[in-house]
Amino acid sequence: QVQLVESGGGLVQAGCSLRLSCTPSGSIRHSMGWFRQAPGKEREFVAAISWNGGSTNYADSVKGRFTISRDNAKNTVYSQTNSLKPEDTAVYYCAAGSYSSYRDRYDYWGQGTQVTVSS
Repeated sequence: QVQLVESGGGLVQAGCSLRLSCTPSGSIRHSMGWFRQAPGKEREFVAAISWNGGSTNYADSVKGRFTISRDNAKNTVYSQTNSLKPEDTAVYYCAAGSYSSYRDRYDYWGQGTQVTVSS
């Protein structure tokens, strides 16, 4: 019943910043998370935010460069990545569920948006 749509991906230069958005089909009281999957690798946790935005958690690989936020009035969750690196290249997925770093704690998933970082 709940659909998530990511947007904002594309080709960017290393060192630049990129903002991604995720909009559920309807208003939901779920924690939200960002995951990413590089070619040939498993989907990995990036960041999570509680439903009211009061708590956040980040993977060590992006800590200090990645910010997750949400605007419940707009029913949207965002990611802001600074100082992008080629190793950030992946398909980025937003998810809705429990406040967790584990994939199986999330109930709903978007289709993903491709982020490619060039050297």
